[in-house]
Amino acid sequence: MMDLFQYSIHIILTNQAPTGAYIASPNFPTYHYSWFRDGAFIAYAMDLVDEHESARRFHDWAAHTILRHAHKARRAIEKVRSGQPLGEDNLHTRYTLEGHEAQGDWPNFQLDGLGTWLWALGQHIQLTDSPLPTNWKTAVSLVTHYLTTLWSQPCYDLWEEHPNYLHPYTLAAIYAGLRAANALLPEMGAQTSAAPEEIRRFVLTQGIKDGHLVKSIALQPEAEGDCLSEVVDASLLGIAVPYGLLAPGDPIMQATVTRIESDLRRDGGGVHRYPGDTYYGGGEWVLLSAWLGWYYAVVGNIEHARSLQTWVEEQANLNGELPEQVPVSLNDPAQYHPWVQRWGPIAQPLLWSHANYLILRSVLERTPGRSR
Repeated sequence: MMDLFQYSIHIILTNQAPTGAYIASPNFPTYHYSWFRDGAFIAYAMDLVDEHESARRFHDWAAHTILRHAHKARRAIEKVRSGQPLGEDNLHTRYTLEGHEAQGDWPNFQLDGLGTWLWALGQHIQLTDSPLPTNWKTAVSLVTHYLTTLWSQPCYDLWEEHPNYLHPYTLAAIYAGLRAANALLPEMGAQTSAAPEEIRRFVLTQGIKDGHLVKSIALQPEAEGDCLSEVVDASLLGIAVPYGLLAPGDPIMQATVTRIESDLRRDGGGVHRYPGDTYYGGGEWVLLSAWLGWYYAVVGNIEHARSLQTWVEEQANLNGELPEQVPVSLNDPAQYHPWVQRWGPIAQPLLWSHANYLILRSVLERTPGRSR
């Protein structure tokens, strides 16, 4: 019987480029790039399983890539401060494995990945007790000023959709990233250290409906309809775990998880992204199911966490590869085949799925009475 824990480490190491970048999925042409978001979670997972050199190499790639495109970040900061539209001046959400901008149209303006990178970098420095290289300091400082200036700008969410909204998940990632950066570079001072609390107040005043967090915050409700300001998104788990904008046991967080369970998960199944999701028909996502298990492990609900771990393991194919999602209990079955025709079969393996599985297993392993 395959040891999925060890094989997940193998898959991630095998698919890390010589540059340090993690390819999102080697078998899915659209994902032949490295995202800050995916890579940051993968690097964190590798730190948890003591593959620190792999995580270090990713962070080095990220820092070099950010500095390669620093001129665009600086122009974005200047434009926002002077009230000009951003246009194409932004740090992209993904780059080639060599750190270049990808060709073609893509919803590049996404801020959560950079926040998650700062958070994961802070975790890496803590877990390895290593110094921050000079070029990493420069990249951290630039990204901190970039996020401090741009966090209130509408951007695409982590699913690369809905650009006219602010997204509590994205804001929580920025919150955690800026807190990590301020710990790494306390000399940046009050200008950047005040931003996290400002973001937290905004989320708690604008991002809650009927006692639970909502998927998105509409600045202009008439632009797309306001349904996104009513529903939950499974990524809201990140607001508590790992970003810590709310405590995992906070009543708002508990109410949000209750809505995720009732609206986005069938009994004994995996977790959907959000109501109305039609990407490949809107199936059950492996990384989100592991993420929900991660949340349950943190709050001490080991039975639920273990059940989700088992569900994730059952989704691996005979080669031990975890997919991005599984096409069961689809939100919109009519949308499955059009996506297959457009981009091919569902991505498998997806390195982020393996990473979140490793995180769940690692957190459970650290729980008393739990063995691998």
